[in-house]
Amino acid sequence: MNQHINRRHLLSAFGALTVSVVMPGVSARAATLGLEKRPALDPKKLASYISIRQDGTAIAYFGKMDMGQGTDMGVAQMVAEELDLPVERVLVDMGDSGTSLDQGGASGSTGVSNGGVTLRNAAAEARRLMVDMAAQHLGVPAADLVVDSGIISSKSTPAKKVSYGELIGGRWFDSEVEWNGQFGNGLAVKTIAKVKDPKDYKVYGTSPRRRDVAPKIMGTGDFVTDIKVPGMLHARLVMPEIAGASPVAVDESSIKHIPGARIVWEKAFLGVVAPKEWDAVKAMRALKVTWSDAKAPFPEQKDLYSHIRNAKPVKTGGEGAFLKEPEKVADAFKGADKVIESTFEWPFQSHASMGPACAVVDYQPNGQTTLWTGSQKPHHAGYGVAAVLGLKNEQVRGIWVPGPGSYGRNDAGDAAIAAAIFSKAVGKPVRYQAMRNEGTGWGPKSPASVHTVRAGIDKDGKVIAWHFHSKSFDRLNVNSNESYPGDSLPGQLIGSPPKPNNVYGTPSNSYKFPVRHETWEVIAPMLDSGSPLRSSHLRDPLGPEIHFAHESFVDEVAFATKRDPVEFRLAHVSDQRDRDVIKAVSDKVNWQARTGARKERKGDVAFGQGIAYSTRNGTRVAVVAEVEVDMKTGKVRGKKFTVAHDCGVVINPQLLTQTIEGNVSQALSRAIHEEIKFDTKNVTSVDWETYPILDITERPLTIDVVLINRQNIPPNGAGEGSMRPIVAAMANAIFDATGVRLRQGPFTPDRLRAGLA
Repeated sequence: MNQHINRRHLLSAFGALTVSVVMPGVSARAATLGLEKRPALDPKKLASYISIRQDGTAIAYFGKMDMGQGTDMGVAQMVAEELDLPVERVLVDMGDSGTSLDQGGASGSTGVSNGGVTLRNAAAEARRLMVDMAAQHLGVPAADLVVDSGIISSKSTPAKKVSYGELIGGRWFDSEVEWNGQFGNGLAVKTIAKVKDPKDYKVYGTSPRRRDVAPKIMGTGDFVTDIKVPGMLHARLVMPEIAGASPVAVDESSIKHIPGARIVWEKAFLGVVAPKEWDAVKAMRALKVTWSDAKAPFPEQKDLYSHIRNAKPVKTGGEGAFLKEPEKVADAFKGADKVIESTFEWPFQSHASMGPACAVVDYQPNGQTTLWTGSQKPHHAGYGVAAVLGLKNEQVRGIWVPGPGSYGRNDAGDAAIAAAIFSKAVGKPVRYQAMRNEGTGWGPKSPASVHTVRAGIDKDGKVIAWHFHSKSFDRLNVNSNESYPGDSLPGQLIGSPPKPNNVYGTPSNSYKFPVRHETWEVIAPMLDSGSPLRSSHLRDPLGPEIHFAHESFVDEVAFATKRDPVEFRLAHVSDQRDRDVIKAVSDKVNWQARTGARKERKGDVAFGQGIAYSTRNGTRVAVVAEVEVDMKTGKVRGKKFTVAHDCGVVINPQLLTQTIEGNVSQALSRAIHEEIKFDTKNVTSVDWETYPILDITERPLTIDVVLINRQNIPPNGAGEGSMRPIVAAMANAIFDATGVRLRQGPFTPDRLRAGLA
């Protein structure tokens, strides 16, 4: 069983940092759930999704995890609503492949919209079964029964009552559900029970207190960096100065003076282990290595966008009614009175998580191997560990423990594979933690891109043709689910070949034009394997950059046709929900119509306001950004953001608002600061000095959120939708303030000053 040290008490007594000691294969959460050993996980069994303890508390088994947004509370509310339980009596056991089915981890804002809905259906079925059991137990018809706080009672004879705990507490449901045959994000179940009608909601729309904040503040909760297994060694990788170089000779004597230090070397994978972490760090720094004579793989930073433009595409694609009939698009543009065209550029960006990734692997070739990981996808990370170790998926238990951040494919999956390789090599549990420069410098990046947009305008000022084209590195050069070793840096270093997906995306909205055509091209990576510029998902994959280009251009076309940007959008979007968010945000800020930049100034400070809108997986968001621009320094301040948000039914208004606020802040950081720098040899953005992010003095003074609650529409997901239009709203606000249209991100003082010049 787990042995937890109360860090709050120890910190107050000794002023020292402590760790939790865990036995292999035990989840810190599952050990406290109070039920006998669960039956084998089976997606057709209700017991795989929900159980009831003897005290009547419900446990929901959630095959995803929370990235700090409180997703577990939203799921608890969904389950509590269907069970007619107070939300404090619903526990959520999440992110453990030993206790939950693979629901895809945290991805695509599907925590509530997919994973939560599945558990909601299961909870409704559990309630139905318990009402039937109560009818038999009390000797009354099921139609005569009501449920309140887990107590089932007779309407006609209130003295007749029984609790959930008395009916089934401590035993597992043995009934089946109808499973759709899918694992991952698509896993869904149908049940006999029907979920509640919105008119009967009691828990939805309330904002119970989150459960994760106090342990984080008081230091009583575990992080993945705190995991300690008996006999564990510490590991570090040794990386080359030139990306793509491999070790050809290693001087073992260079670390003989470090107690217990050992070298692990397999192909291009080179690292050290030691009983003490600081000794592992010292060994990493002291190890003398001769590297292969690798050719510098990258162009100069200044030539990045030229490289993208000139590179031969490896795959093309797109969307639109005329994708297969490009001649109709060409004819539409030929018939235009004038054609407007603009090009936008977006850099590589990094997760720059709060800390570098960490993972612990205890390799047991004849038993159960255990992975402790901060990955968004602990099930899939476990599959990747199984693959690199030559084991079956069921032989590895992946246990999620909160880490330093994720929001996409950061270096957490790399850490899991590295720990597995080290553990197998030394035959002991191994804790691998990257160094800061490795987490920021060598972790996957979001891809750099170039976007060209054209609009054909007729003599009456109407848009008759629209073409959006992106050219970029692969958005999934390494897949985000972490189940294949070749999608990780350590896996590639030991020879697992990359399997790039060569995919991109298109804008998401409901604009209607007579001809609308959207295309993309993907180019090859600059270094095929072992690259610090491997591209993958960053929060709202491709959303900020695509919609920066698209929504900036919408403003350009509106002004070119003498239309107000809000009026233009309302005239061209076809979905009423989209119109509603645009109208809601413009009404909230008392939008004043304009057909060009207003250029309001007070001394050296210019003030501007810009709008942008987009959709994502059914969620609609419109944003008005208000900025200040120092006309001397070129520095931009995102002063106020007003966000109208429609993601279907609102389960927890406070959590939803906080999620939107987090999206705004992160997107603002990406808009004004974040850009991966590199030279011809390697990435040079390796910390927060060389890769600056938004600091607290630059935070928005106000984030005003307008929630549109559609109780009859299922939740669409809110983790990323409000990230999408922020950059474009900023760009449009900067134009309103200065008359300068910035077409390259981020919006740094140098770029603004260049535009003003």
